[in-house]
Amino acid sequence: MGQILGLCAIKQGHRVTMLKSHGTETRGGYVRAQLVISPRYVDSPVVENADVFVAFSAPAYRKFFDLCRGKILYDPEMVEEVRSEAPERHVAVAATQISKERFNNVLFANMVMLGALTRVAALDYEAMRKAMVEVIPRFHEQNLSALEVGYQLPVLSAA
Repeated sequence: MGQILGLCAIKQGHRVTMLKSHGTETRGGYVRAQLVISPRYVDSPVVENADVFVAFSAPAYRKFFDLCRGKILYDPEMVEEVRSEAPERHVAVAATQISKERFNNVLFANMVMLGALTRVAALDYEAMRKAMVEVIPRFHEQNLSALEVGYQLPVLSAA
């Protein structure tokens, strides 16, 4: 998801840095991708005050909640308990459930969430579609469909 978002921003003329953390937590924990997207030079790749945060696991939600000042998208199947402060910042996106029901495969949950993120953050949908096709080597039809489903979710609104 981070690579697609980053490529989409680059193709629109933005400067992008990305830090990814893969470790022993990959299985059963979280994988962290931090992206800084700016029209100007980026002096640090570290995200300290995120505009948007996507949580696909409870450990990630708990650990990084305080680093986000904007919208927090989370999958309620993966993050069952959310903090009560700032409910207007929380956006529940049932990406895993939708992926199971619509595509019979949880692997498309990332694209459902990316579609929701694209809408909530008011990103360029067509540019995101093109970046997704360029980054993901297979299953373009299903991934594009999942992106569309996430983008069209009725509970979402632009930030």
